[in-house]
Amino acid sequence: MTKPQVPERRRYCPHCNAKVNRSKGFCPQCGHEYSFEPQLKAGDVVHGKYEVKGPIAFGGLGWIYLGWDTVLSRWVIMKGLLNAKDEAAAAAAVSERQFLAAVKHPKIVGIYDFIQQGTEGFIIMEYVGGRTIQSIRQERGPLPPPEAISYILGILPAFTYLHEHGLVYCDFKPENLMLEDDDVKLIDMGGVRRINDPNGDVYGTRGYMAPEEADNPIEVSDLYTIGRALATLVMDFKFMTDYEHSLPLPSEQPVLAENEALYRFLLRATHNDPDQRFQSAEEMGNQLYGVLREIVALKGDPKPAESSIFTYDNLIDVEDVAGTRAPAERLLPALKMDTDDPAISELLRLASIGEADKRVSLLRGVVDKYGKQSVEARLAYADALISSGEYGTANQLLDTLAAEDQFNWKVAWYRGKLHLAGGDGQAARNEFDKVYFEMPGEVAPKLAIGFASEQAGDIPVATAFYERVAKTDPNDTTAVFGLARCLQASNDFAGAAAALDLVPVNHSLYTQSRIALATVLLQDENAMDDKLLDRSARTLASISTESSMLYQLSARLLSYAAWMIAEGKIRSDRSRTLLGNAVDEHDLRLGAESAFRKAARYAGDAKEKITLIDFANKIRPVTRF
Repeated sequence: MTKPQVPERRRYCPHCNAKVNRSKGFCPQCGHEYSFEPQLKAGDVVHGKYEVKGPIAFGGLGWIYLGWDTVLSRWVIMKGLLNAKDEAAAAAAVSERQFLAAVKHPKIVGIYDFIQQGTEGFIIMEYVGGRTIQSIRQERGPLPPPEAISYILGILPAFTYLHEHGLVYCDFKPENLMLEDDDVKLIDMGGVRRINDPNGDVYGTRGYMAPEEADNPIEVSDLYTIGRALATLVMDFKFMTDYEHSLPLPSEQPVLAENEALYRFLLRATHNDPDQRFQSAEEMGNQLYGVLREIVALKGDPKPAESSIFTYDNLIDVEDVAGTRAPAERLLPALKMDTDDPAISELLRLASIGEADKRVSLLRGVVDKYGKQSVEARLAYADALISSGEYGTANQLLDTLAAEDQFNWKVAWYRGKLHLAGGDGQAARNEFDKVYFEMPGEVAPKLAIGFASEQAGDIPVATAFYERVAKTDPNDTTAVFGLARCLQASNDFAGAAAALDLVPVNHSLYTQSRIALATVLLQDENAMDDKLLDRSARTLASISTESSMLYQLSARLLSYAAWMIAEGKIRSDRSRTLLGNAVDEHDLRLGAESAFRKAARYAGDAKEKITLIDFANKIRPVTRF
């Protein structure tokens, strides 16, 4: 820096925090002497071996200098005190010397030494090249969410390490995050302190600090600063004043409106109540990764990944046609059980029992055996009761669990299933929304909200949630079929067809998706043309299993084609075929007649069979004899 000086807006008395204007002098409010001028200049040698090259920045505790270790021939960072006459700052530096030397992590700047020269103390740290994320943000403006999220995901392991070692960072912000060779590293350890340490000062930055941080910074206080830092990276807002402890609404910030999962993540990360935030850096990272998957998938290809909390949905039976046609609680993903639960072994043995009454009886026995010791046994029992239609008993059990632990979000999940099974979509959505708050990166709560919204008749909301799930991980095929249903209900047949094409070819429901796709393609007679006829024929030809529905759709397609020739909408062309039939009115009618008669063989009852035979007789070509 050619003219190193602290801007006037950052000049506050280190003793009473009153605003001061001069670079040095005496505080007009408390009378303490202060100085904001760097104490070292280029060419000074500290401790006999650190040659000062000059000040490069100023931080919360003091001036930061670039230095050269003349003994080990390496660049170093020398962090000095902003105000050498400030006893509190001096004490903080002494505290750093006592425990920071033990901090060793590849994502955290290394602490080499702590030295004193006269009345001044200096922390000697590893020199990290590259650029701070703050400088990138200042140069480019708000960063794309995927980029900003990747920086935060990259540094979260450093916080896991600090917290596991009983330390909190306190002053995280983009200027303390360095990008070097496509990796990020935490720099400036000046504000680090022990968790629950009653002594020492707390250093933080307004707009980033958690409300409770000034009194007692804890792990979740760090996670709050991480959430705030991410918010400042993706949008411009008055985070130090108007929104010091809040966030703009999505209606005020397009980036939040376009990325609801990110907004939900930030709401929980920066909640004013520490108990409502993510409780560990690992939990925060898992959810943020899920948010990133969704953001990227919605603009590109699916990003499937197995959840550590939920299974995939339960639409797996190739013959479960009902599961493709309407939302149902039985189709929702299952919660994975806590492997530390004392009843886990018995619960796993019972998992394969499908008979509802038997399952309820056996789980009641497990609950009686373990009582309050096993939360998972009681949750599994509540789930079985819901599946058996014993809603009152299930609700009483869930009330008991909620009273024991108000932060057990799993209770909300099962309450949502209970309301969904009972036909109350709005109540189910309210419960699932609580789970979504806790797990913004998980697919399952969004799928559940889609189910509940569709059941409640809120098709636009159901469509939005189904789309997010289907495009993120189409292995949850209930989302794909749900999206297609909602788009069909909105007369968006092209969109519904595109949705059904998301089902992976190796999924057990792929054939059902082809049948559903053919149904959609043949839905709008007015839109039918040569191109759509060919696509419908290809779709039907790709279905290898025989069924009444397959042959009915084939007959319908051939009947459409014959009618279109008769009406002059398409030309007769015997060199072209549809489902093995020449594109000629006579041949197409013969093909449709044959398909209706084959469908009749698979009819479910006599009435349906007679109806299909009548269709066959009506469509067959007219003959003279």
